[in-house]
Amino acid sequence: MPWTDTPIHFIDFEGNTTSGILEFGVVTIRGGEITETHTRLCRATGRVSPEETAVHGLAAEGLVAEAYFAAEWERFAGLRASGPLAAHFAPVENSLLRKVWPYPRQVPDFARPGKQATEWGPWIDTGQLYPQFFPQFGSFRLGDLVARSGLQVELEAVTRRHCPAGRRRYHAALYDALAGALLLLTLLRRPELANATIPWLLQMSTQDGDKRDALQQGNLF
Repeated sequence: MPWTDTPIHFIDFEGNTTSGILEFGVVTIRGGEITETHTRLCRATGRVSPEETAVHGLAAEGLVAEAYFAAEWERFAGLRASGPLAAHFAPVENSLLRKVWPYPRQVPDFARPGKQATEWGPWIDTGQLYPQFFPQFGSFRLGDLVARSGLQVELEAVTRRHCPAGRRRYHAALYDALAGALLLLTLLRRPELANATIPWLLQMSTQDGDKRDALQQGNLF
């Protein structure tokens, strides 16, 4: 089945393993379009350094009234059950998610249709896909890719509709998740990739040779 037949949930977190997840953004893609978004701030579980605050604009004292990210179990377990997760350089998001919950419930293995899994991954990873198709870009940082792909104007329009006021900037979780989702949609709207399958995307997002070989894939078309 083509990738458009399965929801894809593009995720971004702000925070790290010391501070915990301070903000999440989720963008759901269905049928080749952005259909849902979710975001909120989360109370810190550890120290938030001034250097980190300078990057994402979040300080621990401003988050004390928020619920911890751990309250989002049902949301994230449900997302993983309905479709694969995606991120830009996904090992970061995978690591932060696994620190809170090492495993989801038993869920469909979207890399091996018909099988079950108890892992958050494998992930669709635009940070791994773009270098394979556009090696000439050189820099694969999120903002650089958006600019090189001519998506900044569209991103600003989308984020005005979906992002909270004051969080319409890079290093804000939903803004970054929307940027990644637009990059993924732009890539998959290319004629040669229009009929790509979810298993193929997961395979191409897996750079570890042994892990890639272990994924039992169907064909691209």
